[in-house]
Amino acid sequence: MNKPLVLHLGLIALLIVLQFVLPVYHHGVLARVLVMATYAMGYNILFGYTGLLSLGHAMFFAAGLYGMGLSVQHLGLSVGPAFLIGILASALLSLAVGLLALRTIGVAFMIVTLMFSQTIFLTILYFNSITRGDEGFVIQQSVRQIGRLDLSDPSTRYFSALALFAIVLLAVLWLVRSPTGRVLIAIRENEPRAKMLGYDTWRYKLAAIVMSGTVAGTAGAAYGVLFGYVGASFAQVPYSIFPLLWVLLGGAGTVMGPLVGTLFMFYLIDLSSAVTDAYMLVVGVVLVLLTMFARNGLMGVVRERWLKWLP
Repeated sequence: MNKPLVLHLGLIALLIVLQFVLPVYHHGVLARVLVMATYAMGYNILFGYTGLLSLGHAMFFAAGLYGMGLSVQHLGLSVGPAFLIGILASALLSLAVGLLALRTIGVAFMIVTLMFSQTIFLTILYFNSITRGDEGFVIQQSVRQIGRLDLSDPSTRYFSALALFAIVLLAVLWLVRSPTGRVLIAIRENEPRAKMLGYDTWRYKLAAIVMSGTVAGTAGAAYGVLFGYVGASFAQVPYSIFPLLWVLLGGAGTVMGPLVGTLFMFYLIDLSSAVTDAYMLVVGVVLVLLTMFARNGLMGVVRERWLKWLP
């Protein structure tokens, strides 16, 4: 029996059931979590499985978001073709960034990705007349439709976010168990040895950047379509740090870790903010404790103690 596949299909089935049993409030929260968890899964391909730490992934999310949003706002396209343009924009950007950033290693790679991301953010602000800068712009509800599907409807939005998440989840599961995924893990563990075995590690790392950036951009395009807002805040540094935090909390190098980390952070902030105005202090204490006692993340602990076969 294929245990990993059964487990991940079971997770998707559970998320379907939750739509029918949870209060309405949680439908919107979970839809947002699923989109952001997709973003984190893209980041996990690069960081968790390939071992490359990027501090600029917000630029890929923003490329998908603005590629989609500007196509609707200024070209008058429907959200279907605009969504594909957003994916294409993030793929091209990740390829260009990868070709340049891979000329560096280690800390220099981190700094270069951060600089590229800041360049994209400042470009968005500079072309304020087109992008509306910090203010951003709203994609009208009447436009957010594909055929007869109204993507602004809460139920449709949830299942659309779930469909995107499920496709990426199963794709990542397939990737990490494929020969390509094994090479990426080998690069993470010992790149010189991978080179010695004859693998073109530069080519594999470039592929990882493109895959990671494209998934992140797909999540960005989906966010704009499903929630109807495009703004420069999504290109700022915090949105490059968030996926790193979600992946670390959930478990870097685990397929389910990004969802667990994203879900944990969203509800930790949501619940603690309902109790106290000093909710960030509560969040900080919890994160410190998790860092001390679950250094490999929540799913990393599960893999170490109970499910050794967890991918």
